[in-house]
Amino acid sequence: MFYDYAKIYIKGGDGGNGVVAFRREKYVPLGGPSGGDGGDGGDVIFVGDPGLKTLVDFKYKQHYKAERGEHGQGKTMHGKNAPDLVISVPLGTLVKEDGGEIVADITEDGQRVVVAKGGRGGRGNARFATSKQKAPRIAEKGEPGQEHWLIMELKLLADVGIIGMPNAGKSTFISKVSASRPKIADYPFTTLVPNLGVVDMGEGNSFVVADLPGLIEGAAEGVGLGHRFLRHVERTKVLIHMLDMSEQENRQPWDDYAVIQDELYRYKKSFKDRPQVVVANKMDSTGAQERLAELKQKLPDKEIFPISALTGEGIQPLLWRVFELLQQTPAMPIEVAEEEVRHVLVREEAPWQIQQLEEGLWRVTGEEVEKLVMMTDMESEDAVARMQRIFKNIGLEEAMRKAGIEEGDSVFIGTEEFEYSE
Repeated sequence: MFYDYAKIYIKGGDGGNGVVAFRREKYVPLGGPSGGDGGDGGDVIFVGDPGLKTLVDFKYKQHYKAERGEHGQGKTMHGKNAPDLVISVPLGTLVKEDGGEIVADITEDGQRVVVAKGGRGGRGNARFATSKQKAPRIAEKGEPGQEHWLIMELKLLADVGIIGMPNAGKSTFISKVSASRPKIADYPFTTLVPNLGVVDMGEGNSFVVADLPGLIEGAAEGVGLGHRFLRHVERTKVLIHMLDMSEQENRQPWDDYAVIQDELYRYKKSFKDRPQVVVANKMDSTGAQERLAELKQKLPDKEIFPISALTGEGIQPLLWRVFELLQQTPAMPIEVAEEEVRHVLVREEAPWQIQQLEEGLWRVTGEEVEKLVMMTDMESEDAVARMQRIFKNIGLEEAMRKAGIEEGDSVFIGTEEFEYSE
């Protein structure tokens, strides 16, 4: 089964906790702190695999979580780093965050992309020893791994895309020119999923052709297969626009051509510059020659190849022309809509936000602040005191006071609740 869309949840492994420990050796008084660091959590990594052709695996398993790092131990023994979770994905997979920002575009064999970073291991108390504090009782918890929902879209990496109205003969054509054996029947909407085939041109030359699902009017707005079809056209270097030249009630091939072109251009204006060959199929049908003559009058500047996919007539000259265009056309780069561009270098927002939930109840949010709270051992007075010092040093304490938080108010940071005190 072909699946070209999936939504999955991924989480990097949490870091292991640091530990509070002290040397206990005979004849060595005041041995000093010896708590080791926790190990780093595993990353979640996508890797391109040319052997995969569908996202079906992600339909049946939607949650992926890397292992956490080992906790630190005494005698300054650090915890082991967790292994990375490596997930194979098909070439042509576009990965987005649930909000639409692009995370990765996987197009090469073996390409590796970290899609969720594992958390850093917490530091043991040996890390906090200073000349003034020789016996610290502070250790960090492991940093939580990144987590988010991802949208995965598979865009076929075909050289040539065959487009056209339903039942134009695309599946029959690909079965003639390649070893692909798509489902074929004499009714509309036969092809519901793309079919790939390799066309052998001899002397070691070949190209990949995709029989893409039929378009209908309104596809650019998502009608029918809509965007699920159009995304596969984006990366093809050459388009074969196939027209049905048989007699049809209330339809003419030149009208079908206009509808498909309009849908392509409305979806992406760059299709105007994409090399395209017009194919008049089913020339073995009654009245096809008359319709072909009129089609040439309607499209005088287009290159039209009359063929019969059923009998094979006219196919070879078409294939050579397509192969010639492929040699002249560079690979299609991915086009990213302006609103989808990921801005990772500029952060205009404040490092924290303070929100009043109700009278005497507040919430403080901010990645670094919440991370500090999550990595603090709340059962250790020394660790909590250190956290409060950091809040004061970075200006959060003053900001809370200016926001109107008063003595005795409850403040939520992450999953923890604190009572505010001067």
